[in-house]
Amino acid sequence: MTLLQNWVDGFKPAITEEDYELQSENEKRHESTLSYEGENSDSVNSKDMKNIPATKRPILKKSLKSRHLAFIALGGGIGTGLFVGSGSTLAHGGPGSIIIDYTLMGFMILTVLFALGELASLYPLPGAFSAYSRRFVDPALGFAIGYNYLMQWLATFPLEFTAATIVISYWNKDESMPNGAIVAIFWVFIIILNLFGARGYAEFEFCATSLKMLTLIGFIICAAVIDCGGAPNGGYRGAGTWYNPGAFNNNFKGFCSVLTTAAFAFTGTEVLGLAAAESSNPRKFMPRACKLVMYRVIVFYALSLFMVTLLVPYDHPMLTVGKSGNNPNSSPFVLAIKSGGIRVLPDIVNAVIMLSAISVSNSAVFAASRTLHALAGQGMAPQIFTYVDRAGRPLVAAILSLLFGALAFMVYVGDDHGAEVFNWLLAISGLSILFTWASICLSHIRFRAAWVRQGRPLAGIPWQSPLGVYGSYIGLIFNVLVVIAQFYNSAFPIDEGDLTSDRRAYEFFLGMISLVVFLVFFFAYKIVKRTRIVPLEEIDLDSGLREVEPMEVLEQERAQIRSLPLGKRLLHIFF
Repeated sequence: MTLLQNWVDGFKPAITEEDYELQSENEKRHESTLSYEGENSDSVNSKDMKNIPATKRPILKKSLKSRHLAFIALGGGIGTGLFVGSGSTLAHGGPGSIIIDYTLMGFMILTVLFALGELASLYPLPGAFSAYSRRFVDPALGFAIGYNYLMQWLATFPLEFTAATIVISYWNKDESMPNGAIVAIFWVFIIILNLFGARGYAEFEFCATSLKMLTLIGFIICAAVIDCGGAPNGGYRGAGTWYNPGAFNNNFKGFCSVLTTAAFAFTGTEVLGLAAAESSNPRKFMPRACKLVMYRVIVFYALSLFMVTLLVPYDHPMLTVGKSGNNPNSSPFVLAIKSGGIRVLPDIVNAVIMLSAISVSNSAVFAASRTLHALAGQGMAPQIFTYVDRAGRPLVAAILSLLFGALAFMVYVGDDHGAEVFNWLLAISGLSILFTWASICLSHIRFRAAWVRQGRPLAGIPWQSPLGVYGSYIGLIFNVLVVIAQFYNSAFPIDEGDLTSDRRAYEFFLGMISLVVFLVFFFAYKIVKRTRIVPLEEIDLDSGLREVEPMEVLEQERAQIRSLPLGKRLLHIFF
């Protein structure tokens, strides 16, 4: 009975100011963090709380540990974009384009994560990206970024349910179990998972990422054996697919098409910034987690896809445009294993792909609920979404996010209208991840400029991006180039010769409407609120600043690193 009562009490409002003041400073540091941001500041410290009504003073528990952040960095967001979507990219651009583009986008995501790591270790603010844009650039940008990022994950949540049902059709060929029932099962599972708050999200991601990593490492080894002729089908293959049918397909159009798809495959890596606000020690954990992204880029993307290209030619019939993604047999990872005549393993890989889809849907609810909660805290959304229960869950924001899972049923309503509406919902937020990444880089650039302008030494920043501010400039330019590439793809699609003028116009607006939506959000808020770009001298560098060690301690740490041999210094910088 006590356990049940404690569970029920967990849904009650979070502690009030009077209760909060009874906690020791140690409990404040290790058990909870403020999640409300006032309209005139990007965060609220204990001194400001006296002026805030108790109903607007919820707290989020710092329940995430180092291993959680590390595994979110390594495998968070790895899902159907890599396991299934890479099939269409291989068909569009060939193996050469897929390796070059994924490597380029991998480097770009490193620049973003290093910038995010520097900001989040100093300012572990709820909402991260929108809060940084609002503080360091322009409140209008924070508003646009916040809502576009929110819409992205609200649309992704049901999308991953439909992806999971497609994967299950690998075994459920006769649809003995209705797709709607499968969606309902996954939906209930995610709802139950979110009853455990951030800790439930992180523990599931820890387990799911472990399986994804083991699967990808196992795939790389298995693919190497197949390529060298050790599979049941036998025969040495080498790099034959790079010569016949070739390394590239569709020339420059194919290259641009793969570039944009590769960018979207890295979606979810930035969720690490949201998790920092619920981490017990972001100053220590964030730098380590950001460095681990390099392993993700090299091993889980570049190396695994390279092995795929050695075994699956770009003209494979299952990779033809329009089929990949709607057919459970179209995953190039499954096709690669099947090419060796190996049984059972394709089923295991498909099971992991299904798990990955559920993992991404879990991340979608976490990201959407935290973003909506932060927007409400900043006065940019209804205040009801600031509600946090005693278990540290942004309950109302999470409930709204979970309700969007019902959109997955629209795909199975019996006609094309539901799927059409769903496609447009996805299109509205299609480019939002690029805007988010660009805003992180821009916020980092502005933060560094304000830090110097206000006379603060760079040595006072506990952890600095290994690529410095120049990395953020590169990341910002990269994101702009990908948006341009998406415009080119939408205006001149690969199969434009087979499309009518009406269909081309439809595809163009479907691909670019998210840019229009972003600009509408930005300028509407800017005009109504009369915001301006925050001058460097006026940027608030103190509110929400994480308590850091004295300069003497930081200098001592850096002196110890400088005294290491060159090899160990490089390892420390990047790993």
